Amino acid sequence: MTDYKNTLNLPNTKFPMKAGLAQREPKLLDHWDNNDIYFQIRKSSKNREKFILHDGPPYANGDIHLGHALNHILKDIIIKYKTLCGFDAPYVPGWDCHGLPIELQIEKKKGKVGEKFTTNQFRDACRSYAQEQVNRQRDSLKRLGIFGDWNNPYLTMDPIYEADQLRAFSKMIDKGLIYRGYKPVHWCLDCSSALAEAEVEYQDKSSDSIDALFQVLDRKSFLDKHGITLDSNRLYVPIWTTTPWTLPGNFAVAVSKNFEYSLVQTISHGEAIYLIVGSELVDEVLSRTGIEDAKIIKKINGSSLTDIKLKHPFYDRDVPLVFGHHVTTESGTGAVHIAPGHGHDDFIIGQKNNLPLDCLVSAEGKYTSSVEYLSNEHVSKANIKVIELLRGNNCLLSHNVINHSYPHCWRHKSAIIVRATPQWFISLDAGGLKKKAIKASSDVQWIPDWGQERIEGMINNRPDWCISRQRTWGVPIPLFVNIQEGNIHPDSSNIIKNVANLVEKDGINAWFDISAEALIGQDADLYEKVEDVMDVWLDSGFSHQVVANRRKDLRFPADLYLEGSDQHRGWFQSSLITGIGINNQAPYKKVLTHGFAVDEKGHKMSKSLGNVIDPNKICKTLGADVLRLWVAATDYKSEMSASQEILNRVSDAYRRIRNTQRFLLGNLSDFNFSSDQILLEDMVNLDRWAVEKTYLLQKEILDLYNQFEFHQIFHTIHNFCVLDMGSFYLDIIKDRIYTNKPDSLSRRSAQTAMYHILEAMVRWLAPILSFTAEEVWSEMSGSREKSVFLSRWHNIPKEKKSLEVDWLLIIELRQAISKELEKLREKSIIGSPLDAGIDIYCSDSVLNKVSFLHEELKFIFITSEVNIFDQSKIPKDSININVSGSEVSISIKSLNHNKCIRCWHYSASVGTNDKHKEICSRCISNIEGAGENRIYA
Repeated sequence: MTDYKNTLNLPNTKFPMKAGLAQREPKLLDHWDNNDIYFQIRKSSKNREKFILHDGPPYANGDIHLGHALNHILKDIIIKYKTLCGFDAPYVPGWDCHGLPIELQIEKKKGKVGEKFTTNQFRDACRSYAQEQVNRQRDSLKRLGIFGDWNNPYLTMDPIYEADQLRAFSKMIDKGLIYRGYKPVHWCLDCSSALAEAEVEYQDKSSDSIDALFQVLDRKSFLDKHGITLDSNRLYVPIWTTTPWTLPGNFAVAVSKNFEYSLVQTISHGEAIYLIVGSELVDEVLSRTGIEDAKIIKKINGSSLTDIKLKHPFYDRDVPLVFGHHVTTESGTGAVHIAPGHGHDDFIIGQKNNLPLDCLVSAEGKYTSSVEYLSNEHVSKANIKVIELLRGNNCLLSHNVINHSYPHCWRHKSAIIVRATPQWFISLDAGGLKKKAIKASSDVQWIPDWGQERIEGMINNRPDWCISRQRTWGVPIPLFVNIQEGNIHPDSSNIIKNVANLVEKDGINAWFDISAEALIGQDADLYEKVEDVMDVWLDSGFSHQVVANRRKDLRFPADLYLEGSDQHRGWFQSSLITGIGINNQAPYKKVLTHGFAVDEKGHKMSKSLGNVIDPNKICKTLGADVLRLWVAATDYKSEMSASQEILNRVSDAYRRIRNTQRFLLGNLSDFNFSSDQILLEDMVNLDRWAVEKTYLLQKEILDLYNQFEFHQIFHTIHNFCVLDMGSFYLDIIKDRIYTNKPDSLSRRSAQTAMYHILEAMVRWLAPILSFTAEEVWSEMSGSREKSVFLSRWHNIPKEKKSLEVDWLLIIELRQAISKELEKLREKSIIGSPLDAGIDIYCSDSVLNKVSFLHEELKFIFITSEVNIFDQSKIPKDSININVSGSEVSISIKSLNHNKCIRCWHYSASVGTNDKHKEICSRCISNIEGAGENRIYA
């Protein structure tokens, strides 16, 4: 047998089929680093229109998790897309470096302040630890192929950042937005500090649920006022609560003037008692308390419940009945116990009714020594004692345990309390800050659009922002408060600016070390120096001001903020409030929100469940590009499911895309576009179709990129590789590019099409499969930039006239015929489609669209012979198929000709040439003659 292998144009490429991403990607990272690709991009982008995505700083504690990976990959995809569009799109990564979690790590490793080192030494240890965490996370994020100014990120612990944060804070002071107030705040007993709204999350909790009785003191006056006669002295207003420990702080009971109340008679301990209950809640109260024998004596308007004194259930204390704006009929009794020191609404009612506003619980969660029966008792253990006090005084109507949603500290996951303390606040009413923020949010494009309603609801319903923390590791609140009057120093703005200059030079210790005399002179004795630090949400919330002002390549406002959906209550909100407060403008034009990473069952990932996907481990096994493809392939608008099985499926999809690029590379190894290209109008018709398909697809893909619809981009490209390319175009042209003369028009035409497809596809994929795209780029021929990321979208030639061939009909006909061929192959009637010949019988409407392709149809169907007939000649054993609404009949036969060992077609011409007895006449022409001519396929 003659060896004709050397006469074939077989693929030739160093681009391997097996990706080996875990080993190959680090080499590409070195390529990017060694050639300063990110800074080459910055240099080449100079003077272009800017696109600014401002990074929300992750917290500098612990290794990155899957949430970090998906967030930063999404950002990187957008930055790279915008760069390919011709924008100057710098990316400055940042880290949030202050706060309690870092303090706790230092306390755990080295001890608390005062035990082994000074406060300054403690802060230095916190700074060193945070820097270690930044370095670890930075290396992991770079490994994901994320481009950015990694050598110069913004760190909230950078003295320059801290100083500029103070300067931004002074602007809030100048506008009268900062005040000191005694108010209830969320308080974490583990942190021993106030929490902001963004630091509170709701989790299920088991709580003691009680109904407690407050006896009406002036019973006669109440009865006379409502024309009632009772035979018992026991007249009560019951309240329902799930925090019995707050009852020592009770100083009133609130009802609603807008509700109707019922006087209910029942029996307790063999004696008649009377309860004043909201009429809509009577059945609920009776059910909860287990009361069966009850009747309604009279109904009373809530507005008449004035000037009534109640007796505290276990203290010698008169408690007024007052009207409350927050009383509802959703649950409870229609009456709410008021502890001004332990509730936001309670505090407001306390102010309005001149009630004591004292908080009776210390920072550590213990009652003060003045609290009778419970002195120094921790509130976590107090419920049992409070319930016993109620029971001993016959004031406990019911006691149950319920599971309900309750606020917890986001760091410790422990239940929090509300505690009135002196704190520093940003006023949301001063200067109409809240209204301005809500109005500004309507000018922002929220993606998904429900983000606008969510953030507006959160801002509209939130109290003033508590910005002070009783911690060590944080940016100071550099204010002086008049000891007697409680006002801040009149020159506070300038004092802060002076402190900022010191902090920029020596760090935050400068504030804590400097004496009051050094800053305010002889008035020092009149003022108290504030030792609180700022809420870390204020640190990052000021980043739009601090980072944009320091970096010439950035600007305010940013084009885009992109974070997880929890940031509507966090960074999105803190940035909006400070942006309006300082600049009277939202700091972002668009906000994109993504969901959380969960396992395949929708469960939150946790080490205890064993369902954690570690991005560092994925990089070492499947490779970062598989993780990047998972991010792009998953709709980020909802929760994003990940598991090893899901990533394995993504890996399979990756291989289909990679092999498409490998095929293109391998068959372009001898193609020089500048000398070998064929003009679009001279190309084979099928190749023109492929170029037009690529042109239209690029328009669709760029539009999807612009809409941030990455999962649709994945499906579009994947389908293009699998269906349009693998199952159709590339499958058909294999014969032509392998067997035709190397420099023939038919082969160069196909190579020209493949050139445009590859040049376009490598750029489509670059933002998503960054490593693979760069690897492909390095194997592509011709003069080109050092990196695909230094290029722009490929300029695909546009088809100017309609194609002669109806390729949609051809594709449909091909698919139908392929199904029938596969049935015969499964029955072993044929070995492959090339074993077969096909006769096609069709109506004139189909015949006119396919008959002129007659000689080339066999290449389209990848059979050795195709004949076309009209419907008048349909044989009895034909197979009916439907194509574009028309009935077509086909007859498939196994051919008796010899097989050409070069092209594998069965042909009557095999054996007719004495010199080349084993190959067909077509192959002989392609080897020694003028070569075959292709027009359509």
